[in-house]
Amino acid sequence: MTVNYDDLAPEILVQCEGNLRIVTLNRPEHMNSVTGRMHDSMCGMWERFDDDEEARAIVITGAGRAFCAGGDMELLLEVHKDRKLARRNCREAERLQRAFLGCELPIVAAVNGPAVGLGCSLAAMSDMVVMNEDAFMADPHVNVGVVAGDGGALMWPFLMSMLQAKEYLLLGDRIPAAECLRIGMANRVVSADQVLPTATDLAKRLAAKPVQALRDTKRALNIHVQMAADAVLPFAMAAEEMTFALDDVRDIARAFLAKERASTSS
Repeated sequence: MTVNYDDLAPEILVQCEGNLRIVTLNRPEHMNSVTGRMHDSMCGMWERFDDDEEARAIVITGAGRAFCAGGDMELLLEVHKDRKLARRNCREAERLQRAFLGCELPIVAAVNGPAVGLGCSLAAMSDMVVMNEDAFMADPHVNVGVVAGDGGALMWPFLMSMLQAKEYLLLGDRIPAAECLRIGMANRVVSADQVLPTATDLAKRLAAKPVQALRDTKRALNIHVQMAADAVLPFAMAAEEMTFALDDVRDIARAFLAKERASTSS
């Protein structure tokens, strides 16, 4: 059965290239930051891939100069003001992580530019990561007054030491591509023009493997993460939801948007 992905456009584009599915986060003017609609779409997208009988592997990338800049600041202000929306957002965030981890198809992240917040989490949850040598990853949840519930708290201890995970999550510092490769957050670091071709080549290699052997090996490996998700996500997402209501979040989001508007108008 061929699955149609047209309803995800224009913010998410899914291109079918033979047995590959190329997913492009498509808000380049906003560095592919995630809106509420994108969040909704991504929740069901990963489950839809499992119903796509012709698909064998997925590549996820971003349009323009960024992979994904994380959550949209306007959305952050909305969830600060609306408790029902905050609860829904956090429930969807947990569902998104579980759906991503549960997707049976191998996923290769082509990190063409900055991967921040949710963008960094999407890369970290992927099965292989190819990075632009000029890109970086960062999870600045704490810097905007929010618990990193849908961020690195789940995945990063699997990819690096606990001490490193604490340093980068508690400080919110950027992790350059070369350092991502060194500590285990990336498989390849290449020039900007080679990111998508390299990721696509890896996806083609994965797509050529015996289907059940590949998928069930991925499932077996992801059981480690899913067991951690059962322990970590209920607390982490509840704590994140609580912090959405704090004045820190409102003030930081307003300051960021004011700075962004000033730079756009100048």
